[in-house]
Amino acid sequence: MTTFAFDGRVAVVTGAARGIGRAYAELLAARGAKVVVNDLGGTTAGTGHDPEPARAAAADITAAGGTAVPDAHDVASADGGAALIETALEQFGRVDVVVNNAGNVLWGDPTEATIDTMQSQLAVHVLGAFNTTRAVWPHMLEQGYGRIVLTTSTGMFGLPDNLGYATAKAAMIGMAKSLTAAAGDRDIKINVIAPNAATRMGMRDAPPVETPPPNMHPALVAPMVGFLAHESCPVSGEVYVAGAGRFGRVFVAANDGYLHDGAEPPTIEDVAEHWPTIRDETDFYVPASLSDWAARFMSHLRDELSNREW
Repeated sequence: MTTFAFDGRVAVVTGAARGIGRAYAELLAARGAKVVVNDLGGTTAGTGHDPEPARAAAADITAAGGTAVPDAHDVASADGGAALIETALEQFGRVDVVVNNAGNVLWGDPTEATIDTMQSQLAVHVLGAFNTTRAVWPHMLEQGYGRIVLTTSTGMFGLPDNLGYATAKAAMIGMAKSLTAAAGDRDIKINVIAPNAATRMGMRDAPPVETPPPNMHPALVAPMVGFLAHESCPVSGEVYVAGAGRFGRVFVAANDGYLHDGAEPPTIEDVAEHWPTIRDETDFYVPASLSDWAARFMSHLRDELSNREW
């Protein structure tokens, strides 16, 4: 069996002082990576600031024989994201891996969600991932190598009271797809993890999780992130779910649907009549990019479009 090591690699993990992020940092460090343990040290709602959790996590990793330094910058700000990457560069000279794990959660249905709660979650999940990625991108381009892991959640499938969280987490898929297109044929891979584990953020109103049940421990998610962060990772722009001993893929798919071939323009009645075909789930494909989807969706117009003068 192949052994996956990270000797000589430098990894930045956000939200890494506790829970799932700490499991990622510990695994990467145990496999030889030098790790920057970033954590604001706030509440699950994203408030407060305490540098001690990051310091303690980094100290524990070091005591276990790994190499880690703490960082308590707030990745929800552009300056914080840039400062985090600068910490890695100052301490270790390069950045090979960024795992964007930091998050917050504010429960609320559509009547309870406010512009403030929506902005708070978008700031941490979406802008937090953007800020670190934007800061590290030029360095990955220069070295011709990089691995970025974004964090989504199966919460994106929706609950009655997770509007802001689901919206922010679904955004990670589009971010990964666009970054993958921007990376082109460079060896920069961007993928997405949907973790399934017992953590303080996922327990809602329950007491904080001090010792997760063995079958829901964050460490059971970490191997998937380790693979996505490794130099041998063969994919980019994809979404994977991990936890409780199971690993799988989540994907956005499309079908060919109904193609109107009448002489007259399609009508609402045409849509209603062919609704089962439009909704068909038995024959689908997974677009690799917007261009890939458009080429198939517009394939019946290929000759017309190629001969048209724009």
